[in-house]
Amino acid sequence: MSGRIDSLQIGMHWFRERPGGLDRVFMALIESLPAQGVDVRGLVAGSANVFNESSGTIHTFATAQQSLGSRLWQARAHSRKLKRARRPDVVATHFALYAAPTLGVFPGIPKVVHFHGPWASETSVEGRGPMSRAVRRAVEWSVYRGAARHIVLSRAFGRILHEDYGVREESIRIVPGCVEVDRFDTDVTKQQARTALGLPNDRPQLFCIRRLVSRMGLEDLIDAMFVVRQAVPDVLLTIAGKGPLEAALRGRIAARGLSDHVRLVGFVSDDALPLWYRSADVTIVPTVTLEGFGLTTAESLASGTPVLVTPVGGLPEAVAPLSENLVLPSVGFHAIGTGIVDALLGRRVMPDEQACRDYARARFDHPVIAAQVADVYREAVGER
Repeated sequence: MSGRIDSLQIGMHWFRERPGGLDRVFMALIESLPAQGVDVRGLVAGSANVFNESSGTIHTFATAQQSLGSRLWQARAHSRKLKRARRPDVVATHFALYAAPTLGVFPGIPKVVHFHGPWASETSVEGRGPMSRAVRRAVEWSVYRGAARHIVLSRAFGRILHEDYGVREESIRIVPGCVEVDRFDTDVTKQQARTALGLPNDRPQLFCIRRLVSRMGLEDLIDAMFVVRQAVPDVLLTIAGKGPLEAALRGRIAARGLSDHVRLVGFVSDDALPLWYRSADVTIVPTVTLEGFGLTTAESLASGTPVLVTPVGGLPEAVAPLSENLVLPSVGFHAIGTGIVDALLGRRVMPDEQACRDYARARFDHPVIAAQVADVYREAVGER
């Protein structure tokens, strides 16, 4: 199908109110798809400010603090209201919980699922009980089964969608995460970034930004720093992010005697993020399970900073075409520590700044990814 198409995007939150990887990608598509011939309206949980901030593009059905029942009821009511105002050509869903109440509202309209990750499995890994996982899985299945196309971030997530949820392989399309490369590709030098952030200029610097939850591998990363310190005594790792593991991670740092080598800095604002990536010699993504893409990989590369990743999920797919040296041989503190040491000492050759930036721009920049998503929408609409 050629020509403009109209899409209704059902998301989770508006990124500027509740930052998260899914919400960042959702906002990027809302801003980038119109240039690719796809008109957009969005539906998320958020405050009334979102509508004005998004120039009338994003509608909110409830605040994120309202009861679950109220949110679900309002999601269905608002989806009906948007359909009455203008019937979309395609409905794109990004979060199963808020998409489920809209089932049956758009009969005959093609659906495209953006599969950002196995929601039920992720919450199980993070400590939810079996009943919670079963309910979430049922919600996911109800949303995924009726879609004409399914967009995944990597082959790894495509396998999960096919094997765990029974989605037909022929409906799955791989489109990686996206990053606004111009925002991260700045003229700021490494030294200037460190000075602006109050970091020392005379120490090797590592950076990691993750939610502080178990599946992110931060325990392994802290243990790895005991290994790194032996070979690079002045090394400094900064871990940014919030989450339930904060107290345990602080205790682990102290117990390993790493208080001078590992810092937890909590939430990092979106405006400051390019500086943090730029300040580092290497970024680390130590995930142990359920990583579909790892948006931090693309952000780091766009900043000109190489990123070491564990061989988990879609992480190798994101960086290996640039350099196999960016993929560690395994998870675990020893492999992570040895890989960091080799990178800092030059034994593991890292791509240079320009190679990192060129790779990110060619593969992950907003217009590149939005064009691929638009093609999938047209496929779905063309089959109607």
